[in-house]
Amino acid sequence: MNYRFQNHYITMEKLTQKEEEVMQVLWSLEKAFVKEIVPELKGTNHYNTVSTIVRKLEEKGYVAYEAFGKTHRYFPIIEKESYRNKFVNNAMTSYFNNSYKNMVSFFAKEEKISANELREILEMIESKEK
Repeated sequence: MNYRFQNHYITMEKLTQKEEEVMQVLWSLEKAFVKEIVPELKGTNHYNTVSTIVRKLEEKGYVAYEAFGKTHRYFPIIEKESYRNKFVNNAMTSYFNNSYKNMVSFFAKEEKISANELREILEMIESKEK
């Protein structure tokens, strides 16, 4: 069994929507062949298209693979939390002036968060402060 990693410094870049969907599947499955990724994706996805996306993710340094002859089993090398933290923080800075208050009020205005959810968040904050 051979492992393949990129041998250069990786700058984490924002992924396309399809790349993120594939990464969500890989984070969930932990290791998968392309044929195992395809049915997990929303909508109709052709094997060759998914294979191309996975290879791009490998080139970008998000995934590596184990070689089994000519077949590759892919696995994430960037943690989901690392990716999420980087891009949530970028969104905070770019769109909400680095203010959680601005971000939460945006979601409240867009009706993406309920009053009950806000109360739960406040309870979590208050319990951490005690």
